[in-house]
Amino acid sequence: MANRKPAASVGGLQFLRRFTKDNVNVFDQFEYDYRTSVIRNPSGEVVFEMNNVEVPKQWSQIATDILAQKYFRKASVPQPDGTLGRETSLKQVAHRLANCWRVWGERYGYFASEKDAQIFYEELVYSILNQMCVPNSPQWFNTGLYETYGIKGKPQGHYFVDPADGQLKKSTSAYERPQPHACFILSVDDDLVNDGGIMDLWVREARIFKYGSGVGTNFSNLRGEGEKLSGGGTSSGLMSFLKIGDRAAGAIKSGGTTRRAAKMVCLDLDHPEIVAFVNWKVEEEKKVGALIAAGYASDYEGEAYRTVSGQNSNNSVRIPNAFFEKLEHGEDWELKGRMDGRIMKKVPARELWNQLSYAAWRCADPGTQYNTTINEWHTCPAGGEIRASNPCSEYMFLDNTACNLASAHLDGGARNFRIDGSVSFQRGCSTKL
Repeated sequence: MANRKPAASVGGLQFLRRFTKDNVNVFDQFEYDYRTSVIRNPSGEVVFEMNNVEVPKQWSQIATDILAQKYFRKASVPQPDGTLGRETSLKQVAHRLANCWRVWGERYGYFASEKDAQIFYEELVYSILNQMCVPNSPQWFNTGLYETYGIKGKPQGHYFVDPADGQLKKSTSAYERPQPHACFILSVDDDLVNDGGIMDLWVREARIFKYGSGVGTNFSNLRGEGEKLSGGGTSSGLMSFLKIGDRAAGAIKSGGTTRRAAKMVCLDLDHPEIVAFVNWKVEEEKKVGALIAAGYASDYEGEAYRTVSGQNSNNSVRIPNAFFEKLEHGEDWELKGRMDGRIMKKVPARELWNQLSYAAWRCADPGTQYNTTINEWHTCPAGGEIRASNPCSEYMFLDNTACNLASAHLDGGARNFRIDGSVSFQRGCSTKL
């Protein structure tokens, strides 16, 4: 990135050139190749092929494939012959991203001068072409589609704070103010159909998945199976609703056409259905094994895995220090009702820990999140408790917040810097170049 002088002393952001040159087109600082990108299914059948993908010569074939298969806009892009088609060159994408950021900066008076805005733009283009620093996946998917191609898209229920007057407003299109955040943490209330409730959560998740982002939620507010309902009768329980959310996520490709929905499901260890939650994927894997033995395809996109539930999320349990005290002393762990806090069941702490360990070994879920320690490290405790994480667990913060990641290439490795300045290591949550 370019050097930045203190804004307060100049009345706006100033930038110095680090990698670009005056009077030299930034795109001309690289040599380019035209390559082919192909995806084949397990049987060898070609399911995606694109020729003449333009990338800098130093780019690997893997990076080329990710760009072509995931990040190119696939429709409504103006072509030289006047028709509409798709993006075919990294030059287009680098311009689309950096130009949008420049336009927004100019619109709201961020730069000291037009020259500073141009240097800002060119330094960002260079960093993208040279794989030095790149944004998260939703930025690649959504940013700049309106500014560069005039693509608006119909409104999808997003809101924004208007910098002109500081008021919260509903977006009138999908891409004039796109959804560029990497990961969200959403809350859910023990309510079936009202705002903030269970069915509303699936709508909010769908909106997030559609534009390439991921979401995590702690479902511990939902009453367990057998707890009483206000209208009489008893609840069908947490697991019945998690299966609905799993199916909804499986029907939506994150980013519209690109990757599986990124979803995290968290549950406090004292929830009445914690044992069923811990063993959810273990039991579903048994069904998969039976289906494969009966002749169904064994790949993760095949009918066996599509048939069973629980395959579209990462699952984690929130463990407090109090549990480890019970574990150490060989005591029982209490599972409590969500409505009145009464003890609904007791299970030996050692037995629950053994089931957790077996499930993690058997099918890699659930993961463990250490709730006491996490909240001891909380940077904003006055805002409330940290109850969940994003799908990869590198973002842990308040409910109903989002982060924005970027990747910086340092000595051959990728570190992710959030806009709050902290550093984390990505664990394969989203595709990066």
